[in-house]
Amino acid sequence: MRLILVSGLSGSGKSVALGTLEDDGFYCIDNLPPGLLLPLVEQLRVSANQHYEQVAVGIDARSDPEELARLPEYLDQLLALPGLTVEVVFLRAELNTLIRRYSETRRRHPLSQSGRPLLEAIEAERELLAPIGERADLTIETTQRTLHQLRALLRERLLPEDSASMSLLFQSFGFKNGLPADTDFVFDVRCLPNPHWEPRLRNLTGLDRAVIRYLAGDPDVEAMYASIETFLERWLPAFQAEGRAYMTVSIGCTGGQHRSVYLVERLAAAFGTHMETVSRRHRELSPGLDSDGA
Repeated sequence: MRLILVSGLSGSGKSVALGTLEDDGFYCIDNLPPGLLLPLVEQLRVSANQHYEQVAVGIDARSDPEELARLPEYLDQLLALPGLTVEVVFLRAELNTLIRRYSETRRRHPLSQSGRPLLEAIEAERELLAPIGERADLTIETTQRTLHQLRALLRERLLPEDSASMSLLFQSFGFKNGLPADTDFVFDVRCLPNPHWEPRLRNLTGLDRAVIRYLAGDPDVEAMYASIETFLERWLPAFQAEGRAYMTVSIGCTGGQHRSVYLVERLAAAFGTHMETVSRRHRELSPGLDSDGA
């Protein structure tokens, strides 16, 4: 039996995540009290219904705070059960994005009772859910993702054809827009030659042939690529042997347009030749999450 616990900040896309999993055959339950997790799993495990082989449960700030505080204890109990695979997926978004989404949808935050301001409610929720976020197997930052991108990412990371393989994501980003929150490794490539200073390349990206030719011919770029590839080839198998199901590698340059995009494409192509589930994402080349995707 496979159990996915979906949690995260209100407005970050939890309902989208549960809906995506339900569309792909998961039996989904939203807002389950954490204390009922173990009884639920024990009940479903004795059922002969194959529909319960894949289950997703949404747990968030609507639950009793005391039960949320005991969630790590409940997780340990679940992980001790034979034949059960447990994964925790945590969704988050930047503060300004959450405020904007609530303003656009005009929904009430679950912690805004008794006239508590929205900002205080979001910060209280962030603190309340921190222990769950710390136990997450996969953290997804939804600030700059559209609904379609979020659904596609969930399917890429959670529904690979070979569920025994590690799901590896390479993503490019620009340091000027901040570090990505959903990452395991960050490589800074701002020391490499920057196509931005070439007028004919400035408006292109690392996906364009002219930029590819410019970067591929530089010895420092080749050395950086080789170093990152060697590091990952050495250490990814060790993480996979420890049971890591998801790994995100982020490559950053100044604007996230040229150098990081080029290296992500090369790395994804190289590791895709011998790993089952490899995907790529270019953060700065993608639009933001739709307002109704909260």
